[in-house]
Amino acid sequence: MKYKIVTEASVDMPKEFAEENDITICPIELNFNGELFPEGLPNEEFYEKMKTTGIIPKTSQPNQYKFEAAYEGYVNNPEWYVITIVISSDLAGTIAQVNRAVEELNMKNCYICDSRCTTFAEGALIVEIVKYIKSHPNAEPKEVTDELERLKSKVKLLAVVGDLKYLRQGGRLSGAAYVAATALNIKPIISLDGGKVNNVAKKIGERAANQFMCDQAENRDKNYPIYFGYSANKANARRFIAQNAEKFGVDPENTPIYDIGCVVGTHAGPNCYGLVYFCK
Repeated sequence: MKYKIVTEASVDMPKEFAEENDITICPIELNFNGELFPEGLPNEEFYEKMKTTGIIPKTSQPNQYKFEAAYEGYVNNPEWYVITIVISSDLAGTIAQVNRAVEELNMKNCYICDSRCTTFAEGALIVEIVKYIKSHPNAEPKEVTDELERLKSKVKLLAVVGDLKYLRQGGRLSGAAYVAATALNIKPIISLDGGKVNNVAKKIGERAANQFMCDQAENRDKNYPIYFGYSANKANARRFIAQNAEKFGVDPENTPIYDIGCVVGTHAGPNCYGLVYFCK
């Protein structure tokens, strides 16, 4: 049995990994006050446009026809089993579009996974299930999907929001709270837990915020790597990794760092950084 993975552009993972493993990523449309980008924008260009225009764009989930196109050639093909992994259904309605596509095609060889996460947590989930498939070449579809669900239940994301003005502009932080938090150098820490974005802590200063993330990651399963991510400002992530490399057991010079794209970037803005791990 051969496996085909289909996902959508809320996921963040290295482009090279997606290409090497023939992962299909359905694009997400960006809308900057009426200026549409149906295929989205490269991350660097996206953050630069946010900065120069001051506009917080809107994103549109891929419609069912994009998924139907992604499934072309695989529908009920006995040699293939398709695994579709999408953003948490609490964050977007993408899974409904996938269901419509599968129903329209009367597709029997497709498993639909609500990842309960997004960004580089979703990317980590895909990377790990690809590893599993490669290391279990004779695995049956149920074995693969059971492993995917097991991994999904264990993936955790924590990130520091470095620039509060985007939470303020997006209506997720009041004006008074923004002024107070900025004056006190408060760093909100967000998590992806239960499929939703949650504000789990507010720490004064970068050091305290980093320590909180490190403490939480003590519960990680060391059979899996830690994944690191950032939005626009890679130096934040590099500094965080370098300061905690020994604790994490990583090489700070060669540890991959995932680039956070437009879906989380529209809400968190640039200067966000954090980690993903699989808990015990």
